[in-house]
Amino acid sequence: MVVIRLSRGGSKARPFFNIVVADKRTRRDGSFIERIGFYNPIAKDHEESIRIAQDRLTYWTGVGAQASPTVDRLVNQAAKKAA
Repeated sequence: MVVIRLSRGGSKARPFFNIVVADKRTRRDGSFIERIGFYNPIAKDHEESIRIAQDRLTYWTGVGAQASPTVDRLVNQAAKKAA
């Protein structure tokens, strides 16, 4: 099964997450199929905190990939911000 989830990067106490499409059986920070965005939870006011390639998200959900609950929440949050 293919999932859309967060992969953690950054350093200790400074998290940075990539939004990736990966096989469910791989490790959280392991190999992935495609990187479709990022999430920076500690972004300042002038920095971009979330970016998602909507066309790729639509493609992957169309072919059966399931988004994690956190990614679902972030997608909804980004949609509200854009509108």
